[in-house]
Amino acid sequence: MVGFARLWDDLATLGIEFGQVILLHSSLRSIGRCDGGAATVAGALRNRLGADGTLVVPTGTSANSDTSPLYRAAVAGMGADEVASYRSRMPAYDPASTPTNLMGRIAEHVRTLPGALRSAHPQTSFAAIGPQAPPIIDGHARDCLLGERSPLARLYDAGALVLLAGVGYDKCTAFHLAEYRYRPDPPRRRYRAVVDDGQGPGWCEFADVDVDSGDFAALGADFDRTGAVRHGRVGAAEARLFPLATAVDYAVDWFRAHRTTGRRTAVCEPAACRGAAG
Repeated sequence: MVGFARLWDDLATLGIEFGQVILLHSSLRSIGRCDGGAATVAGALRNRLGADGTLVVPTGTSANSDTSPLYRAAVAGMGADEVASYRSRMPAYDPASTPTNLMGRIAEHVRTLPGALRSAHPQTSFAAIGPQAPPIIDGHARDCLLGERSPLARLYDAGALVLLAGVGYDKCTAFHLAEYRYRPDPPRRRYRAVVDDGQGPGWCEFADVDVDSGDFAALGADFDRTGAVRHGRVGAAEARLFPLATAVDYAVDWFRAHRTTGRRTAVCEPAACRGAAG
């Protein structure tokens, strides 16, 4: 059983310090059985960060999209009328109440903490708690999933660190910011989500960068060898800690060297919508 004291020590050894801003991607299952579960992990991390620190988690809602694997699984085998009925009953994204999809239990716990704030994006939201939460969360534009008008850019400016606890680089949302920066005209596509702009639930459509996490594992493997990453453990899980800005800047150069015009590895959800399994 992994307890609070063990987690606190592991986080300190890894390099988590008072006052930092941390973007956490995690798997409770990988961390191991915890006395108190997700609340204990989040509590140990918040205690280590102290009153001046800010904890941020991805709280994506990929089911609120008709191109996601979750949506496709939900409507599989339905006839056209059944699909239309299902779509008409899909609830609008509500930052205050919509549960996360596939983000893991720790992220879902942080989202529900008293004082936590959540961004407005109907597919790739983030939640944050701490003194820097408002400027990080505010202004998440609907037509900017993970770019310059998203919390990722604010985290870049804030000198945030990324903590991967029990998950790999394929879950590293920060790399998506580099997709907006590595070329002046990144590939774009249309997105759809259910929102409520004051007239009841309805579908909205918008254009944005065609985000693709299909090569993030390969990118992460190369980044891991740069010396910028601190390795350790959080409970039973392998953990990595690194500066978000360093990772994004490295990814910009890596994409320029490895991605080709029109490249598409697969139909992928953003890492912020795929999250962790635990």
